[in-house]
Amino acid sequence: MTDWIAAIEGTEAGHDLALVLALSAAVLHAVFGALQKGRHDPWLSRGAIDFSYGAMAAPVALFVVPWPEPHMWPIFAGAFAIHLAYKIAQGYTYTKGAYTVVYPVVRGTGPLFTVIGAWALFGEVFQPMQWLGVGVLLAGIYGLAIYNLRHWTTNRETLKPALALAVLTGGFVAAYTTFDAYGIRATADPFTFLAWFFFIDGLTVMPWLALMRWRQMPDPPAAGPLMLRGLAGGLVAFMSFGAVMMATRLDKVGEAAVLRETSTVFAALIGWLVLGEKVGPRRLALMTLIAAGAVIVEMGG
Repeated sequence: MTDWIAAIEGTEAGHDLALVLALSAAVLHAVFGALQKGRHDPWLSRGAIDFSYGAMAAPVALFVVPWPEPHMWPIFAGAFAIHLAYKIAQGYTYTKGAYTVVYPVVRGTGPLFTVIGAWALFGEVFQPMQWLGVGVLLAGIYGLAIYNLRHWTTNRETLKPALALAVLTGGFVAAYTTFDAYGIRATADPFTFLAWFFFIDGLTVMPWLALMRWRQMPDPPAAGPLMLRGLAGGLVAFMSFGAVMMATRLDKVGEAAVLRETSTVFAALIGWLVLGEKVGPRRLALMTLIAAGAVIVEMGG
């Protein structure tokens, strides 16, 4: 598998596979966000998810894939720090804002910074049509933010802080997308990066923070359903994050990041159908505009 991936990197076949992986990551990431934001406290959900994917990755990292080269350890440390900052920002964002309000801003802010980071680190250059797509995507994002500021009535006192945190979290999305792309390209075997990333990231901080929070709650939720949600989220995380990381190795980082943000449309459907949040035709149209921007980016490339 590793030899085949190396053979198609930078080829048309690699581009096509990266497209499929990025779009698959979009659907799965919307599901992942809903699992964290669902009926459980988002901090507890994240801790359960991280523990699950860390435990599942441990035997693969230790006994299946080649161990990381010495130069990879500082890269893992950097990836861990960026992801931890992202998770903390995301936890506060989900605590203060409704899922369908903050998720599009989080996921849509990231691509602009990722495109800039991919240009700085990897020399990737977007064509004029692709920049038009980024502009369409951002118009949908910030149009959605303005609409929410004017019309959202539930928990309105926390809406502005939630949107500000969503933009900050989007910045961390760009940081980890770009840095992870650097990391997965820095090792000979991409599965080594994936397995060790999930192993280190999953079992270090968030599960223990979640456990402390759970113990301090006057009426903590039952551990069984929470861990079951964590197991589901861990499996989704493997497929979602793994897919987009592999896409960034096979093809352009910026394009993969933008295509992944079609997840906003799937997030809207999940928020409406599963979480019972109101979407409305105008907000749905703005979310569709975000997806259209991603499509233009792909066509322009």
